[in-house]
Amino acid sequence: MINVTTFLDANACRLDKPVYYCIDRNKRYSSRDILGIISEIGRNLMKLGIEKGDRVLIYLPNGPEYLFSLLALWRIGAVAIPTNRIYTESELQYFIDDSDAKLIITDENMENLSSDCYLIPLMDEYTDAPILEACNTSWDDICQLQYTSGTTGKPKGAMLTHGNWFSAIQNECDVLKMNHNSVMFCIYPMAHVGISWAIAALRSAALCITKSKYTFEEYLDIIFENHVTHATGMPPVIHSIVSNPELVGNKLYTVESIISGGGPLHKEIWKKFYKKYGIAVLNAYGLSETIVIGTGTVIRPEDYAFADKFESVGHPVCFSEVKIVDPENPEIELDRNEAGEIALRGPSTAIGYWNKPEANKKTFLENGWFLTGDIGFLDDDNRLFITDRKKDMIIMSGWKIYPTEVEEVLIKHESVDEIAVFSFPHEHRGEIPVAAVIWKDEEDVDGLLEYARENLARYKIPREIFTTKELPRVNGWKLLRKDLRKMFLK
Repeated sequence: MINVTTFLDANACRLDKPVYYCIDRNKRYSSRDILGIISEIGRNLMKLGIEKGDRVLIYLPNGPEYLFSLLALWRIGAVAIPTNRIYTESELQYFIDDSDAKLIITDENMENLSSDCYLIPLMDEYTDAPILEACNTSWDDICQLQYTSGTTGKPKGAMLTHGNWFSAIQNECDVLKMNHNSVMFCIYPMAHVGISWAIAALRSAALCITKSKYTFEEYLDIIFENHVTHATGMPPVIHSIVSNPELVGNKLYTVESIISGGGPLHKEIWKKFYKKYGIAVLNAYGLSETIVIGTGTVIRPEDYAFADKFESVGHPVCFSEVKIVDPENPEIELDRNEAGEIALRGPSTAIGYWNKPEANKKTFLENGWFLTGDIGFLDDDNRLFITDRKKDMIIMSGWKIYPTEVEEVLIKHESVDEIAVFSFPHEHRGEIPVAAVIWKDEEDVDGLLEYARENLARYKIPREIFTTKELPRVNGWKLLRKDLRKMFLK
């Protein structure tokens, strides 16, 4: 038996302290408080007929109700389907139809959808009822369907189990080295597996802080005023810190480490950040299908003596394996320093996609390896380097172009603030590389192209440069190259 919520029972027995602080409500919750709240939600759901194995959508804004609903569903053995508040009704209907969801936990009327709703009340208070015993679930019992972002085709629901989540939380606790005196500020959307960092903080009995919306200056103030020791970030956040030293000042003085993931952290930005602030960036690699680094890799503070290139996403975490295989034939393992598709194997890897047998055959191999769709290589010390997404790779007249590689070069130009390289279809060459640029001050297309000619092989040079004020990202962080094509392709 392993029900992933039982760490709350253990912590409630030994510590009477806040473990979750919602700034929006100015409300703090102990492990005992959270147990009481999720017990109340769990009982309400069971009264509505939710049983072990039933699928339930969560459609809420970021906040306590989202986190507590997730934990309550796990507690009673149901299967949570986290969805983002920005989704349209048609997108939600797809998730309902695909998963055969029995209920939607929400705070608004959803009459147009073909599933019943549970209108959850604000969970600032709860009745002092007995704690609900955790459902007797096994390692392989599904507790979550995590739908992928669907960058190719329809989203697929990765089947995550209680065992997957147990392993992921343990690995993240190990990486973060938190204890009951630690403080984490978690900025990841609760519909995303990045919420695992927050749950790891709860597992450590650290204080986890969340806020639904904030500006960059508020981000800094929250860290400073709450003595945050473990900050969550993303490449754009770290870029903002490097670019605004006058706003940062000494506001990061308590921070021991900052997490980065979800997209490439350009080495020049990483290097400048570490050289100025001396704060270790936990540059992590994982996917929805692996619960971030549950099965994945990460750079840790102790790696910094060997991380002077500021490019690697580190070594495998505990019990995880990584290898590089031929993108066309995964049975062929490639040598060190040879780029190919990254394959992962470990205890937090999903057991497959919900009702997608053909996709499972191609992605989840019989010997336990999961094909990530990412391109990278292992160096002589078994450190993983990401070069690009397999599906983002541009093939022009047979030449393979990896957008991140081109971006790493062009971002060094003095006029470039941010840059994204993506493909345009081309009648003769199949595809050509183009780029969208956010300029620091003045536009300098000619200067950038000259710089590209000096520093890149000719076939890698973007054939067209577009100026933009913003790059489209998922929840403000993961770059959407397909949206860039829609924006600029006429």
